[in-house]
Amino acid sequence: MKEQERPWLYTISPKRKLIDLNFKEIWRYKDLLLLFVKRDIVTVYKQTILGPLWYFIQPLFTSIIFTVIFNNLAAIPVTPGVPAFLFNLAGITAWNYFKECLTGTSDTFTKNQAIFGKVYFPRVIIPMSIVVSNLVKFAIQLLVFIGFYVYFVGFTTTAYAARPQWSLLLLPVLVFIMGLLGLGFGMLISSMTTKYRDLTFLVAFGVQLLMYGSAVMYPLSFFEEKLPGVAWLVAYNPMTIVIEAFRHITLGVGEISSLQLVYISVVSIFVFLLGLIVFNSTEKKFIDTV
Repeated sequence: MKEQERPWLYTISPKRKLIDLNFKEIWRYKDLLLLFVKRDIVTVYKQTILGPLWYFIQPLFTSIIFTVIFNNLAAIPVTPGVPAFLFNLAGITAWNYFKECLTGTSDTFTKNQAIFGKVYFPRVIIPMSIVVSNLVKFAIQLLVFIGFYVYFVGFTTTAYAARPQWSLLLLPVLVFIMGLLGLGFGMLISSMTTKYRDLTFLVAFGVQLLMYGSAVMYPLSFFEEKLPGVAWLVAYNPMTIVIEAFRHITLGVGEISSLQLVYISVVSIFVFLLGLIVFNSTEKKFIDTV
């Protein structure tokens, strides 16, 4: 007697929708997501001498270099009553989270081709885990920023104008926008590098150029004053608005409008959806090209 056929629990097939972010399936693989997050956190500085101390060292040394070169040598002014070091540290803290999300997800397919070729799971889990794991690094660097803020405000007289705003409640929104932008751009680049390997060499260089165009080490008002003809390129950069907003809510410098918040929210959602469409399309056939 023939054994009665049983229906399959799951059917794995290529995605047919352009935009397909199956939260139910991702939730089913939540343990794998957490495992990848743990892997990203533990293995980054494994077998290093200083280990997690690099989370502190990198923003501190970068802020010192920016302060010496841009504020002392190039004489780029910041708001009176706000130390240049604190101004730069705020910009670097915000920028680092976006940068780590972008660079970490930009080689998803090439870096994980061995895993993708052997076992099935929702591929989008890998870039999502990078964005989540980088929240730990961002939280540590945010604590560093808070520590120096307390020092400058409480023990020096140079930070008399540095005051947090009530809009500090918008911080989770800004972090979410940075994560969406980094994830969206990262999925786009990762999908394109399966065909065009040259892009892997351009990512680091492009991110470096983008940093200079995102008002990380100077106020937007200074750029508008010096180069008014091309200032719009920097002003409409979503990361410029995010960094200016981060400085405004933490230090009270610069300004941010509700229209700008709507603009960066729309752009981040658009970039994420575009990245997801390209990522899902590449997922079906990438194993033949990597």
